[in-house]
Amino acid sequence: MARVTVEDCVLKVPNRFNLVLLSAQRAREISGGGELTVERDNDKNPVVALREIAEGSIDLDNVRQDLISSLQKHVESDEPEDDAMELLAADSNVAGVPYEAIQDGAEGEELDMNAEDGDEGEADVAGGGEGKAEAGDEA
Repeated sequence: MARVTVEDCVLKVPNRFNLVLLSAQRAREISGGGELTVERDNDKNPVVALREIAEGSIDLDNVRQDLISSLQKHVESDEPEDDAMELLAADSNVAGVPYEAIQDGAEGEELDMNAEDGDEGEADVAGGGEGKAEAGDEA
């Protein structure tokens, strides 16, 4: 049996770095139980993978896609994460004023209304609730 040389494989995969990646991926597939397309001849999995590439008996595009899939650690999803949703919800209310009101230029009105509410709350707490009842009786 003739030894597999890199020159035989470079004809199929011109970039040597890509050749190493593809042959390593194919060797992992073989060790995982993948079907051989050439006879083993008592060779180890990397040598069998190189022989398959040199003979062109495997589809390199499939091996390339399997390699990419195995290297991906994060799968993109269109839905935002829960933490991001909490941050978005927190940003929509700035200093007690809804974000929409700030964009519309109505933050002054909202702040005046909040100041009045704050005064009544202080009178209610200080007077034990009697100040608010007296104000209601006078009106």
